[in-house]
Amino acid sequence: MSALTKLELAGRTVLVTGSSRGIGRATAQLLHQRGASVIVHARSASAHTDSLISLFGNRGALVTGDLQDAGGAREVWSRAERAFGHIDVLVNNAGAWLPSSLEPASEWDAGWEANLGLNLIAPAELSRRAILHFRKRRGGIIVNLASRSSHRGDDAEHLAYGAAKGGLLALTKGIARGYGHEGVLAYAVAPGWVATDLADGALEQSVLDALPLGEVTPPSDVAEVIAFLATGRARHTTGSTIDITGADYVR
Repeated sequence: MSALTKLELAGRTVLVTGSSRGIGRATAQLLHQRGASVIVHARSASAHTDSLISLFGNRGALVTGDLQDAGGAREVWSRAERAFGHIDVLVNNAGAWLPSSLEPASEWDAGWEANLGLNLIAPAELSRRAILHFRKRRGGIIVNLASRSSHRGDDAEHLAYGAAKGGLLALTKGIARGYGHEGVLAYAVAPGWVATDLADGALEQSVLDALPLGEVTPPSDVAEVIAFLATGRARHTTGSTIDITGADYVR
């Protein structure tokens, strides 16, 4: 990797939600390595966030907040904006694979509320705040973490998750179409199975054996795509979704 590529994000400030572990952590680390100042977000401070901030030095900051709380996304954005005075790129990574069982009705209702709140409404509110901020700066970039479930739906116990992630794709397209003339670029990334704590507990051997590449996608693969999109060097792919499934699901 050339020195130019290594530092191609120098001078940019990026907010990565849900960045204490998994895809978010890998993304935050890579963005920092490429020269960006990175705002790490987590529900609360922990040893995971402390280690990142220690590594990032004066090009790192931590903001905390529960994105499922009413007003949580607005508070997270306000804290992030204060950290470095401006934000150039928003990565809506925070999310969770939450069940929405048909019965009892209370679990169905709670599942839909939780999935829509965290996986769609929170990123929508953060995107709203980002667009308003980017208008003052003549542009900016939003990257939304969707899922292969956005295209194919999810299993019977996770209907709300698939619906929320599908909505995230529509949100991304709408932002790209509606605000491109103001310099706002929007992309979606749709991973399949990724080697995170969630995948370790959910994958059966038969699923692993059926993967075309014979392995689960490493978080670093997803981080590489996000880091490229954060450079702004793919302006005319705005509104697009990049699938990262190792050909496990091909549209």
